[in-house]
Amino acid sequence: MTVCSFERRVRRPAAWAAGLVVALLAAGCADTAGIASHARMRDATAAGVPVAAPGPAPEFAQVDARWWQAFGDAQLDRLVDQALASSPNLQVAQARVARALAAAGGAEAAGRPQLSGDAQLLRQRYSENYIYGALGGTVQENGTLQLNGSWELDFFGRNRSAIQAAVGAARAAEADVQAARILLAANVARSYVQWARLEAQRDVARRTLAQRDETLRLVRDRVSAGLDTQLEQRQSEGGLPEARQQIEALGEQIDNARHALDALVGVPNATAQLTPPTLAALRPVPLAVQIPADLLARRPDVVAARWRVEAAASDEANARTQFYPNINLTAFAGTQAIGFDRLLKSGSLQWGVGPALHLPIFEGGRLRANLGAKAADHDAAIESYNAAVLDAVREVADQVTSSRSIGRQQREQQAAQEAAEGAYQIAVQRYQAGLGNYLNVLTAETAVLAQRRQAVDLAARALDTQAALARALGGGWAGEPAPAAQTAALQESANAAR
Repeated sequence: MTVCSFERRVRRPAAWAAGLVVALLAAGCADTAGIASHARMRDATAAGVPVAAPGPAPEFAQVDARWWQAFGDAQLDRLVDQALASSPNLQVAQARVARALAAAGGAEAAGRPQLSGDAQLLRQRYSENYIYGALGGTVQENGTLQLNGSWELDFFGRNRSAIQAAVGAARAAEADVQAARILLAANVARSYVQWARLEAQRDVARRTLAQRDETLRLVRDRVSAGLDTQLEQRQSEGGLPEARQQIEALGEQIDNARHALDALVGVPNATAQLTPPTLAALRPVPLAVQIPADLLARRPDVVAARWRVEAAASDEANARTQFYPNINLTAFAGTQAIGFDRLLKSGSLQWGVGPALHLPIFEGGRLRANLGAKAADHDAAIESYNAAVLDAVREVADQVTSSRSIGRQQREQQAAQEAAEGAYQIAVQRYQAGLGNYLNVLTAETAVLAQRRQAVDLAARALDTQAALARALGGGWAGEPAPAAQTAALQESANAAR
């Protein structure tokens, strides 16, 4: 196609009606065949979410909006509150919402009547060799005062679809803010648990150092008594610098964990005055042990993806309306005169009113290409939504599985630690009595230390998994309608756009 368009100002109602009929007939020939979005949104059942059973949902399936308070740590509560109030990343998300709302306001304003004013005062010399006649070669003062108005008649839904797209983008941005808040709270809680884990590991390392120091005194006493050789003493001495190195390494990791928390909170040295947390003081958070049926409505990231599908569907509908006429009512009124002294006199009055029409006829494939791009964007938004749904279900399933498995692992580890501690005590007693060698003590101690570290790691993993599960379940957010109804509405909107 070649690019061509026309704009016609019609002065008589009959001519205007005839022109409109011609425009509508021409618009009916707009070629949009074969261009449409083909992707389909997955519903909850297709994503693996169980169907809701009749009756109220189980109480344990609902996450409290301030779920981290269930850990029972006032320091953690303050850190999360500081993060939600001061985090730069959260402020960026809020700014995106403000921008999206402004864009929605701009799209809505485009469909309303527009009014502007012009004022011009000009001193001008007219050409002697042009069309000005008696004014040629003279210098005159020209003035214009004028009000201009226009109103686009949205017969084909162009403005309406643009507003819907902007509103969808704004709603997606709002849901993104909620997702960012939930993620931030979860990251603060998980970093706090990590800090507690490292503190507990350092306690284990300090206990190890004290234990090895005590063992070294025992070995030295036996060497002095001629019961052991320098070999056992050197073996015992080698364990002390190793334990001190572990303590130093854990100190470094603790400092880094605190720095990470400071950054999440958005307050420099926020952790400097805090008491180091302990895993034993953090209570478990009671959460769901299965995937809730209304999972997709609880997660703001999934809801944001749904709203992006809505915005993309409206963008596609808007691109389709570009094939149809653009009809405006325009008007102006004001005064115009040569000579400033006559500008406000009644004889200087001028006005005009009438319709204006713009109709694309030959656009060289530009409109089809634009529609194809918007249809592809719509497909991409739908598939992004599908990916978000699958990720949401996987995240919950992973955390539920991990939570169950960690509980079983902790029971088995506790039994193994009790056995290792008992074996170590027996090895030490036999060595003191001269019935065993020092190698047996070292072997038993290695098993005890490994079990102590594993106990700390499993306790921290249990708490970390609970924080991750709280986020995966939506962090207590519930700001959208049920996913089945919302998904059906979006799919209906997408179908209407085709």
